[in-house]
Amino acid sequence: MSEEVSKNLSETLFVKHKQARETSALTQYMPSNQSVLDEKKSNPDTAWYRNLHRLQWAWQGVDPIEQEAVLAKIASSKHSRTEDNWLDTVMGYHSGNWAYEWTKLGMEHQRRSGTLDGESAADELFTASLCFSIAGYPHLKNDNLAAQAQVLAHNAYAEGAKKTKYVIKQLEIPYQNKKVTVNLHLSNTEKPQPVVIVCAGLDSLQSDMWKLFKNHFAKRDIAMLTVDMPSVGHSSHWPLSEDSSSLVQAVVNELPKLPWVDHFKVGLIGFRFGGNAMVRLSFLEQDKIKACVSLGAPIHDVLSSPDKLKQMSKMYLDVLASRLGKSVVDINSLAGQMTAWSLKSQGFLQSRKTKVPILALSLEGDPVSPLSDNQLVALFSQYGKAKQIKSKTITQGYEQSLDLAIKWLEDELFR
Repeated sequence: MSEEVSKNLSETLFVKHKQARETSALTQYMPSNQSVLDEKKSNPDTAWYRNLHRLQWAWQGVDPIEQEAVLAKIASSKHSRTEDNWLDTVMGYHSGNWAYEWTKLGMEHQRRSGTLDGESAADELFTASLCFSIAGYPHLKNDNLAAQAQVLAHNAYAEGAKKTKYVIKQLEIPYQNKKVTVNLHLSNTEKPQPVVIVCAGLDSLQSDMWKLFKNHFAKRDIAMLTVDMPSVGHSSHWPLSEDSSSLVQAVVNELPKLPWVDHFKVGLIGFRFGGNAMVRLSFLEQDKIKACVSLGAPIHDVLSSPDKLKQMSKMYLDVLASRLGKSVVDINSLAGQMTAWSLKSQGFLQSRKTKVPILALSLEGDPVSPLSDNQLVALFSQYGKAKQIKSKTITQGYEQSLDLAIKWLEDELFR
């Protein structure tokens, strides 16, 4: 897409939304929840509405210096905010607004791609796609600016796919009379490759995973197939239910029809809620999966404890409400409803083991994915392992956990 066309696209997409409702104000709560919400807003430890995934974004390909520059522009904005205590709630699509500043950075990378060739041009486009995706983060339903940012993210990814030396195929997998759109990444098409299916959380898009393929799987000639969680991105037609693995299951069952992959060598990686889905699938489809990794997944603890769920940030509660399609939220009933998502409550992780080896990882001190959850998963998986990543700096922890996960998957796939 030429720079001019992409600039025009962004201007026409966003022009109608100069006064779009700001993300933090989209989710309606019952009046009885007001005191809980006020407490979250006045929490001195959080100056942001959004949970900032600085390390994850840097690992996915955003330059840390550019990232801090964007966050600084948002933080120092003089424009009015929905919540004075939260820096990223600047209203209106202009400087200081979250979607505006991240889209602007995406445009800059898109512009740079026009001055480069081959892999360098593709990398700039994939980075642009990631910036546009972060512009839409956390991708709440009815967030007009996020929906527009998602269009830009998908377009930049498709442009990058044309320029890279790697093979990226967008496939349509039939499911419930509709189609699930997934991206298959291959280092080459000379012979069928082992494949790892990757599912991110409830607040990110499948296109955020390019670096995982380029830096880890491509050099090992392992294919990567990305799927959005139900209710997000390309999978937004389907509401999220406690059957969190339904879409990925449909994808696994379609693999024998895909000539580019070796459907006898299938691995799974799930981040956050995607990890819940992948662990669940490892019990349901034991004969089709060789290995599974879950990273920072909510498995039982936080889901089965309404009090812990209520302590989550407002953004996290907004995301859950959005994924479940709630128009007005009661925090107590939402927390009660989430107990059905616990894999233990669903009857997995109780009596019978899965023969799929599962590596359950999380960073030390993660409230969403405590060590007890991962130990529970390891206990009910043959050759399962639970590992908590301790690290002086959490950035290293992130890199360490991924290196460990990929090495482990590779060993299991080629066993």
